[in-house]
Amino acid sequence: MENSKLHVAILSSPGMGHLIPVLNLGNRLVNHHNVEVTILVVSTTSSPAESQILKSTTSQNQLNIIEIPPVDISSLIDPKTTMVTQLCIMMRAARLGIRSTIAAMKRCPDVLVVDLFGTEAFPIADEFGMPKYVYIPTNAWFTALSTYCQVLDKEIEGEYVDQKEALKIPGCKPVRPEDVVDPMLDRNNQQYREYVRQGIGFTMGDAILLNTWEDLECTSLKALRENEILRSIVKVPVYTIGPLKRSAEPTGSKSRLIEWLDRQPSESVIFVSFGSGGMLSAQQISELAWGLELSQQRFVWVVRPPTEGGADGSFFTVGNDSDGIPDYLPDGFLTRTHSVGLLVPQWGPQMEILSHPSVGGFLSHCGWNSTLESIGSGVPMIAWPLYAEQRLNATMLTEELGIAIRPEVLPTKKVVGREEIEKMVRTLMQYKEGKAMRDRAKELKYSAENALSNEGSSYKSISVVLEGCQKKLLSRNNV
Repeated sequence: MENSKLHVAILSSPGMGHLIPVLNLGNRLVNHHNVEVTILVVSTTSSPAESQILKSTTSQNQLNIIEIPPVDISSLIDPKTTMVTQLCIMMRAARLGIRSTIAAMKRCPDVLVVDLFGTEAFPIADEFGMPKYVYIPTNAWFTALSTYCQVLDKEIEGEYVDQKEALKIPGCKPVRPEDVVDPMLDRNNQQYREYVRQGIGFTMGDAILLNTWEDLECTSLKALRENEILRSIVKVPVYTIGPLKRSAEPTGSKSRLIEWLDRQPSESVIFVSFGSGGMLSAQQISELAWGLELSQQRFVWVVRPPTEGGADGSFFTVGNDSDGIPDYLPDGFLTRTHSVGLLVPQWGPQMEILSHPSVGGFLSHCGWNSTLESIGSGVPMIAWPLYAEQRLNATMLTEELGIAIRPEVLPTKKVVGREEIEKMVRTLMQYKEGKAMRDRAKELKYSAENALSNEGSSYKSISVVLEGCQKKLLSRNNV
């Protein structure tokens, strides 16, 4: 019987960077663990790319997707309200819609999984007698910092970015003040209070699910599970279930982009993209264009108009702009680079590009989805962090994993000049240092594949979680 399957509801907050890992988890549960999955999406009306990915996923009939009607938070925010604060307010405002949606289902879910912005929906799970889990679609180091921030909040005076020493997290690599996540940059901003609250929320479920794997983050994972100080805060079990990422799914006939890549030599192309929400200033776009041209390397660049606001300017609106030829690039750039470069307006098929044999490097904002997709393709990176936890990710990639290089100064602090960009691109694509990083990236690719194999650590972790859910349901039904 169909109803004998475990029914898992997964709640996604708005934004492509949140929706994609939720869909990845849903697909994993359906295809590899014989679970029925309903995705609850708190939607916005402003992202065509988000709407498109929901439409294409629904047409495949693997997942049941229900969009929670958009909530009007206009009276609760102003033009200066940060992305994190907006997301937290949206998710609180959506609780009534989430509850109504679950109550109206023909078959109530057996389990509720929420993403990192959804923990305030946990009381709904309690009301319906569902086990509840938080799915943090990024790494263990970020999770340790987030859960421990409530302690740092009491122990450290003044701004974190002004501290002379790295922030100590029990059992983990210390966090440099300049690497803290965006909400920790200004302790007087509402998003900081939201972030502290969010970190506490991570520990309020039955367990934490992380989109990472055992071999990638041994130190941070051990701390989250065994360090007495950190355990006194985290309390709940921590499971690694990753790396969950999209697979390359070419559509019918080859696009002009893929045909162009087919004509390039193996590992000769650097892919340049700043994710679903990342944007650059006009001056930085110009310097990047000059740097790519001076490097004389082949490139594919997903280009967007310059931002007049923050680096996360297109988080809610990705895919909204025109697809015309950019007029914000240096004069003559397209003519001079037409034989070695290809521009993709707004949004590109990232997994299809990264997994192509001709791609040998990735200049990336270091969002965790993009990081996993790059590792999964065995492609090393130039780390160009812009917002959220991307500075932490960049430090991990460069200093711990050895698969990336980065500018000397953070791109959010200073425009990266064309000469430095040229040097980084050449280093990654031409020099011995780049080859060593490429070899290491390929090793991590195999490690990632092993983690998700039937005998792998992440496959077993998901199985343990699902078995625990089944036991809870049986005991509840037998009462």
